[in-house]
Amino acid sequence: MSHPIVIGVAGGSASGKTTVVTEIVGALGADQITVIEHDAYYQDRSTVPADRREEINYDHPDALETDLLIRHLHELRVGRPVAVPVYDFATHTRSARSVTALPRRLIILEGILILAVPALRALMDIRVYVDTDADIRLIRRLERDLQQRGRSLDSVVRQYLQTVRPMHLEFVEPSKRHAHVIIPEGGRNRVAVDMLLAKVRSIFQEG
Repeated sequence: MSHPIVIGVAGGSASGKTTVVTEIVGALGADQITVIEHDAYYQDRSTVPADRREEINYDHPDALETDLLIRHLHELRVGRPVAVPVYDFATHTRSARSVTALPRRLIILEGILILAVPALRALMDIRVYVDTDADIRLIRRLERDLQQRGRSLDSVVRQYLQTVRPMHLEFVEPSKRHAHVIIPEGGRNRVAVDMLLAKVRSIFQEG
């Protein structure tokens, strides 16, 4: 192929997307893969008073600077490195620093809304949707946000009921129809993951 392979890994919040990505990286080698998370492109909310930031709907497509991500993917596809933003989930602000993403043979894009944006979908060679039951996703989200993102139980539950679940039903779940591959149970589905890896390896060999 004349450009890097771009794989999009979508699915609901805490569905197991990262596990699938980790499986791919582990099997094919980190030196050949660049992973970019859509979450890194959340709009900077530093100008919004801190006590009002939790009221923002972070699960709507408008919460993310997807235009910047699209520009970065175009740059990577023609062989140029990009500066990926660093987002602080505890404060809902974008850091002053960035992380350099290098153009490699395989680019993996991970995020709940990546299949809901037509311009983003158009840049993907393989579109994957990780499909996991809502109750399991909620438990995982609680554990992650409490332990890793410094959130309170009340704030996580409130956000889930007010925005996460409604936006999942409006944007994330319907985007599943755009996937080439649907993986039930996430990275624990060895058959589906192995089939995906076999496809990527075959494209590597053709290139």
